[in-house]
Amino acid sequence: MTAPLIEGRGLSLSFGNERVLDNVTLSIAAGEIMTLIGPNGAGKSTLVKTLLGLQRADEGEVIRKPGLRIGYVPQKLSIDQVLPMTAKRFLTLTRAASRADCEKVLAQVGASHVIDNQMSSLSGGETQRVMLARTLLLRPELLVLDEPTQGVDVTGQAELYRLIDDIRREFNCAVLMISHDLHLVMAKTDHVVCFNRHVCCSGIPETVRQHPEYRSLFGDQAADAIGIYHHAHDHEHDLSGHVVDGCGHDHSLDHDHSHDHHAHSGAGVKERVGQVK
Repeated sequence: MTAPLIEGRGLSLSFGNERVLDNVTLSIAAGEIMTLIGPNGAGKSTLVKTLLGLQRADEGEVIRKPGLRIGYVPQKLSIDQVLPMTAKRFLTLTRAASRADCEKVLAQVGASHVIDNQMSSLSGGETQRVMLARTLLLRPELLVLDEPTQGVDVTGQAELYRLIDDIRREFNCAVLMISHDLHLVMAKTDHVVCFNRHVCCSGIPETVRQHPEYRSLFGDQAADAIGIYHHAHDHEHDLSGHVVDGCGHDHSLDHDHSHDHHAHSGAGVKERVGQVK
């Protein structure tokens, strides 16, 4: 069994008297797109920051593949309107890259035309594409996106999610994404985690949208309105959404509040990032 790229085990965190993460366990496998969905204030961004080592948990541990290359695109980018900075300059702020390298990654995200444009002049969609291009210079194994379509119009949102899927396939990287665009997310993700300070339910989109806790958070009307995209997999699902291999073995998806079906052990081949006992 392949070890996950990054894994959180029993993560709990409080800010003062407020419990933000409550015994959260999840893991991300190579090549998959995992999306965190949940209401505002659910702790999604805090969970991601904890997995990345930007926030330390009070309890639990984070384990990741040794030398894991992570590309992170934050929710917002604030650049002073009077600060002169071209897209090329932005791409090379913290790493050396030739103009040819910058042109290549911008072409991969469909933004070659902005290389000499001022960052302050870019549209929301162009800015997101430039930020994505910057992560591609790292050739990431894990791409982390916090609300990637914020400030992007509806047409641009759909195009951006298609681009993320294309990047996943081209670079064979995993994607961990936070989003509120439920109808678009469900169409471009392999694994959905419905999150509200703990894992309410998780699994493939077809299964999660029928789960009582998902419907409780988002409502029956929203759940029924979401269109489902069917991926090509090397396995099948039974009527309950469980993964079944060619021999009929059931790799059940666990929908309780403490585990999901990607949790593995394999600590011997992974780097312990932080552990709190």
